[in-house]
Amino acid sequence: MKSRVVPLRIPENLDELAALSAQEQHTDKATALRQWLHRGAAQYVLRLVSDGRISVGRAAELLDLTVYDLHHLAETQGIELGAT
Repeated sequence: MKSRVVPLRIPENLDELAALSAQEQHTDKATALRQWLHRGAAQYVLRLVSDGRISVGRAAELLDLTVYDLHHLAETQGIELGAT
């Protein structure tokens, strides 16, 4: 998967939370922010699939997962994907 540098302004309180998260996870702030971003994106994509706005295949592609992994993720989040 390609990466892209994106300049981003975040509120100071989120910066402090990211630093705390990074410290607890023994990683850096950028990694903590990427993890948060990925979790939020996963929740958003699962909601789109659940609402029937995109297919499971497209959702898996967007998150760089297999369809099986996407269904497992939805199950762990308590989200019903249903048949598409």
